[in-house]
Amino acid sequence: MLTSSTTNSFILPDLVSHCTYPLHVNPNCDPMARESERWLLEAANHSEKRRVAFLGLKAGELTASCYPNADSFHLRVCDDFMNYLFNLDDWLDEFDVEDTNGMADCCIGSMRDPINFETDKRAGRMTKSFFGRLVQTSGPGCRDRFIHSMDLFFKAVAQQASDRAHGVTPDLESYITIRRDTSGCKPCFQLIEFAGGIDLPQEVVDHPIIQSLEEATNDLVTWSNDIFSFNVEQSRQDTHNMIPVVMRQKNLSLQEAVDFVGDYCKNSIERFETDRKSVPSWGPDVDKDVTIYIEGLQNWIVGSLHWSFDSERYFGKLGAQVKKHRIIELLPQKVT
Repeated sequence: MLTSSTTNSFILPDLVSHCTYPLHVNPNCDPMARESERWLLEAANHSEKRRVAFLGLKAGELTASCYPNADSFHLRVCDDFMNYLFNLDDWLDEFDVEDTNGMADCCIGSMRDPINFETDKRAGRMTKSFFGRLVQTSGPGCRDRFIHSMDLFFKAVAQQASDRAHGVTPDLESYITIRRDTSGCKPCFQLIEFAGGIDLPQEVVDHPIIQSLEEATNDLVTWSNDIFSFNVEQSRQDTHNMIPVVMRQKNLSLQEAVDFVGDYCKNSIERFETDRKSVPSWGPDVDKDVTIYIEGLQNWIVGSLHWSFDSERYFGKLGAQVKKHRIIELLPQKVT
């Protein structure tokens, strides 16, 4: 793993300038974000340290950029899920395989029956809260796909926990496959349908072009996140990140690996644009919904990039400066 004796800084690729999509922000951002933060903090019962870190996350601002046209009700549900997902991610970082599977059973059970499923776990109560509101207006296809994608998320996180316990660093191909599920992007894409009041036919969802558009979006969001989160993760010696995977497999320096992943990110936007030109027609009514969905994926691409510098999760309070000069000074590694 990287040490301070080998290098002490690296330069971020200019992903923001490469992404020319317009950034839109939901006008209901602030009130819904603050309400959702209060909801999460009341339910999660964080320590003061975690409470401060959570408020610096600013997940509501990410949600407002990814679902800019949602009304207050739908935006609030999306806010709650986004805060819940980040919170799950932090909890699961500390879980072994058995604990991860236990949380999966609790959360998936709460989604399948948010009224009658019994649980005293905090994660279960939060699941029942947001999902009980989601099913009020979501279509059956959207709902079932959401549950399926969350099941994939938990299975992938369990595999990650197993790798962590056994000191396994996956090869690049294996890492890319599992990362597309540990990212949590897939259920977020189902919320595009929920927030837009649409429920795409399964034949549309299964079409190779639509799946390729989703994959390109997932890859951009996920791989750029690996770049932005690398410094914090290397400080705690977490290797579930594309950069150390590439460094190890291709024998690259840190900067070479960062540039390599940056090129992958830029290529994913180009894939998205190429696929968009090949979207078929399913008739005017369905095509209208497909357009809403693809625009939602586009909002995820641009929204996630800008939010990464607004949040304090990756760069602390220096995000605006880092966005401008792109120079990252490596944090010292914590002793484990």
